[in-house]
Amino acid sequence: MREKVLSAVPSVELRNGELRGCTTIRLREALTEKEWTALQEYLLGQFSDGWGESFEQRELSVPEGTLYVRFWDGDFSFEIAHEREADGREKAPFKRPRMKLIGEDGNIFSILGRASSLLRENGMPDRAKEMSERVFQSGDYAAALGIISEYVETELTPKSPEARKPRFDRER
Repeated sequence: MREKVLSAVPSVELRNGELRGCTTIRLREALTEKEWTALQEYLLGQFSDGWGESFEQRELSVPEGTLYVRFWDGDFSFEIAHEREADGREKAPFKRPRMKLIGEDGNIFSILGRASSLLRENGMPDRAKEMSERVFQSGDYAAALGIISEYVETELTPKSPEARKPRFDRER
């Protein structure tokens, strides 16, 4: 399953007047029913004891006063919704443009700028904005590089399972 899941980003969304905990999952390929079950069990633990608990332990100031977010109430369920375009069509997977990291400026802002420009040049300004927002919220260099490598293909982008198989016809 780890080879199939590119990222799992927790957030909250207002749905039908109710604040809901959400996880946006980006997949390299479809999960089996067994893998979905395992992923849901992992997320359940995160919402109840992991990052969900960290939300509970802080006050969030909102214009109306103080908000306390609690994801775990014993009645926990999952809803799977595919990402959609504004007109309701399911979003098509996108082809990531290639960007070299090795031998280039390693400053995270330089890398982010190059990746954003590359996405915009390839007609994906929304992806560039989304990537930048996620990088600014990531909190550390390694996480930021991982996020960038989800949007543009770099030396850090995980290879497909086929590409990881040993090849015996290579010279040593």
